[in-house]
Amino acid sequence: MILQKRRVFLVMMLLLVAAVTGATANPDVRDGCQERCGDVIVPYPFGIGEQRCAMNENFFLNCTSTDDGHHELWFREDMPARNISLLNGTVTVGILASFDCYDKSGGQSRLFNQSISLGPAYTFSDSRNMLTAVGCDTAATVTNKEETFGAACFSFCTGNVTMSKNNSCLGSGCCQTSIPKGLKSLDITIESFNNHEDVSAFNPCGFAFLEDKDSLDLSDWPLSRTPKQNNDTSNVVIEWVAQNETCENARANKSSYACGINTNCYYSDNGQGYRCACNAGFEGNPYLEQGCQDIDECEYPEKYTCYGKCHNTIGNYECKCFLGMRGDGKGGCQFNTIIAGKCPLHFSSIPVVAIGCFDCFQSCIF
Repeated sequence: MILQKRRVFLVMMLLLVAAVTGATANPDVRDGCQERCGDVIVPYPFGIGEQRCAMNENFFLNCTSTDDGHHELWFREDMPARNISLLNGTVTVGILASFDCYDKSGGQSRLFNQSISLGPAYTFSDSRNMLTAVGCDTAATVTNKEETFGAACFSFCTGNVTMSKNNSCLGSGCCQTSIPKGLKSLDITIESFNNHEDVSAFNPCGFAFLEDKDSLDLSDWPLSRTPKQNNDTSNVVIEWVAQNETCENARANKSSYACGINTNCYYSDNGQGYRCACNAGFEGNPYLEQGCQDIDECEYPEKYTCYGKCHNTIGNYECKCFLGMRGDGKGGCQFNTIIAGKCPLHFSSIPVVAIGCFDCFQSCIF
């Protein structure tokens, strides 16, 4: 009988743990939706598997699997997604580089120029990406689809240059130039002035690509490099917004407003629309209806200072100094000073106290 009761109790505890675990297992996705694809976490408003898992079609991504069981997340058919950041409002993708190659007699053997147009919620990050060209006889240009913007850089060298992570990229072996704010499309064109005739022995091809400045490692792009099958990709940071409208207009239409409760609406740096963030004192996914939950600051004393007794409140916390001390608690507490001869009479009944009592009783211990 006792054994049977223990079994029933154990089953009940397991069910309780499972219920709690199931409710909190995927805090960044909608209920019943897949949280990751391979090594990439896919937080809402992005989604995979089912259309309902994404906020709308602009954020629905494709997760594929290979014969060996490896999963790959795709931003677009030819763009693998490598990281999604809710905090920064970015998605990092792999984009194929433009290239041109020549034989020893100067005949062009291979050519590919990249052309990309993004959806309405996305722009190429001007603060994170740079147009980069690698080669000893290479000219790279970048324009948008409307041809209202254009930039170029030129790279020359007469001898082999060692490409390294710390290469300055000032025109000898490689060059760089910036892109404008709000760019939604780009055409990257690569050309050669002398068909690599004088440098083909060590530099048969030139490459041009957009690349995240923080991840660029030129040692991956030696001058001897030749194109590889779908493997000449660079990391490109794309910024995204919830919607392309003002916060005021978005709040007025509650049925389509992207921000959940306990959130605020703010504008992206590129000026293309708005994003959502949890209010101060809350944390979580601001795009889910109840994604931003109260922070129990008392559980994180290393981050939320309290020199007294901590009490959590919704969106904040209180900190009161201990008995016999004064101050706001968060900034610090000081012992109260009691003038000699002015001590309360009831102190004499307390043999040991841990309060601020100066010159009162010699029996007071601090």
